[in-house]
Amino acid sequence: MNPQEHIENTLRTLLGHLAVATESVLVDTDEKTKSLRFVVQTPDSAILIGEHGARLLALNHLVKRIVERELKDENVQFLIDVNDYQKKRIDEIRTKAQILAERARYFKSSVEMDPMSSYERMIVHAEFTEVPDIATESSGYGKDRRVVLKYTEEKIPVAAENT
Repeated sequence: MNPQEHIENTLRTLLGHLAVATESVLVDTDEKTKSLRFVVQTPDSAILIGEHGARLLALNHLVKRIVERELKDENVQFLIDVNDYQKKRIDEIRTKAQILAERARYFKSSVEMDPMSSYERMIVHAEFTEVPDIATESSGYGKDRRVVLKYTEEKIPVAAENT
């Protein structure tokens, strides 16, 4: 069984034990992070998402620990989403990061984002890998860990003079 099938089976089994009605579990890949996204379609979304996504984060953590224990050597990046809740949150994070990057450029300084989960920090780091004038770094510990967007002077190549 490949990792994707294993994750999907683990998720379906766990949802069955929780007695949550599911319409479907779809799988897609995030283009920037190259991680799998398992989208659970359910009428019971409030039960799985919880207040500010707390239960969804716990579900992600639980499934990741189960999969890590069973797949031992394979490091598979994935996210469990319910009715596109996480996708909307990720889009908001990317938008906010772009706005804060513009602020860092304007003031030629560093800007700190709000604390976020490791997956959300990975999203921000991936967003700026190809951007030459913004560097990202994580700072803080535990629940206060956040991304700092740092303005860096863009290196403009100087053409050699012909003499």
